[in-house]
Amino acid sequence: MKKTVFLLLGVTFLFTSQALSQDFNLGADFVNRYVWRGLDVASTPSLQPTVEYNNSGFTVGLWGAYTLSNTASTSDEIDLYFGYTFETESGDFGLSIVDYYFPNSGARLGDFKDGGGANTLEGIFTYGGTDTFPISLTVGVNFYNDPGYNSYIELGYSTSLQSVDLSLFVGATPGSTENSGYYGTDKFALINVGFTASKEIKVTDDFSLPIFGSFIINPNDDIAHLVFGISI
Repeated sequence: MKKTVFLLLGVTFLFTSQALSQDFNLGADFVNRYVWRGLDVASTPSLQPTVEYNNSGFTVGLWGAYTLSNTASTSDEIDLYFGYTFETESGDFGLSIVDYYFPNSGARLGDFKDGGGANTLEGIFTYGGTDTFPISLTVGVNFYNDPGYNSYIELGYSTSLQSVDLSLFVGATPGSTENSGYYGTDKFALINVGFTASKEIKVTDDFSLPIFGSFIINPNDDIAHLVFGISI
């Protein structure tokens, strides 16, 4: 399994090194707190940079999250991801792999031990609907370094209201008897229900500032979160 992991990551870095720059994106989000799939990862403001390359449906990128504090946080995160999306008349279908890595966890970057290592791998299937059927589906399964094979399923619906884009979502986990602390339950539970509203604020004729806000309820934990973010 370790050889397979290194092969996948090696292909990713090879693809990155050979990539041309015609569709290379660099950006960052600033949010008042880092909430992921209904879970409060960091109860402080977070800076979340992204470096991504896209070409003919293939995507490879890095995403991070860093708490804005003077001390290192175990919630700081760097994710390497790569995948492929193909378009059809019935919507867009995608497959991807994400390597979750926490640099302040005490584990070394190159530690790919299955059980206590520094890297957890998740396989993700996505479906994006059409203009007439704006339904999305996300299914993610941890397949390496998670003895519980924790999984996540989310349905989404996209619409707009005047100049505001709205995304409604309902996310759940089937639970896990092993490593049940990952999503906080050992049985099926709704963990991520809410909506995200986003729009662009015009600053000048040539520059607009994207902003977004999310209201998120985690029914399993009986808690709500209100997140505000700015994209650059």
